[in-house]
Amino acid sequence: MGNTGSTPEQHVFHADAPVSFSQSVLDSLQRSPETDRVRANDVELRIQSRVQSELTRIRDAHAQQLEELTARLTTHPPSEPSAPSQQQLDAPNESTGLFAHLRSPFYQASPTNPESPTSRAQKAADSDLSHDSVEKEIMDLRRKLEARKKVEQMSPEVAGARERLVQCLRINDRRPLDCWQEVEQFKTEVGKLERDFLRKIGR
Repeated sequence: MGNTGSTPEQHVFHADAPVSFSQSVLDSLQRSPETDRVRANDVELRIQSRVQSELTRIRDAHAQQLEELTARLTTHPPSEPSAPSQQQLDAPNESTGLFAHLRSPFYQASPTNPESPTSRAQKAADSDLSHDSVEKEIMDLRRKLEARKKVEQMSPEVAGARERLVQCLRINDRRPLDCWQEVEQFKTEVGKLERDFLRKIGR
């Protein structure tokens, strides 16, 4: 039952007509040292080499274009801005290179009109106003924080109950359930504190 049930049954298919290969086909298959895996690896290597050569060709072409543009700009700097020539208009819109960088929405040239003295004075006045308002906000936040610290001070009853609970747990570190009375007393004191806090908020 164990071994026979898990093995699949063998199916033997019988062809209606006899299958035969010519002797030349059989000889070529037997003589060929290549397997399917070897052929697949060979095809993969050919594809990789073609992709690598294409990438190298593209990289070299872009490097050459960049060198030509750099040489043109350094040897013949533009004397004055003029209308684009017909050759520039006919040039393809390249997505790389210096011109693409200059056309990029992230490229920002220096501003052509510098700030006037009045706008600088206005900005200085705005920064002074903002400095004063920020300082006032900081002082308000400090006052609120100090008031909150006063609210969060523990009452002496809660502090005493907490201290007794901590001492009991330190003494009975192997048997913490022996401190159940201290736990109940601490819960009672914290409950009183919570009720007082909720009563203050409800006003």
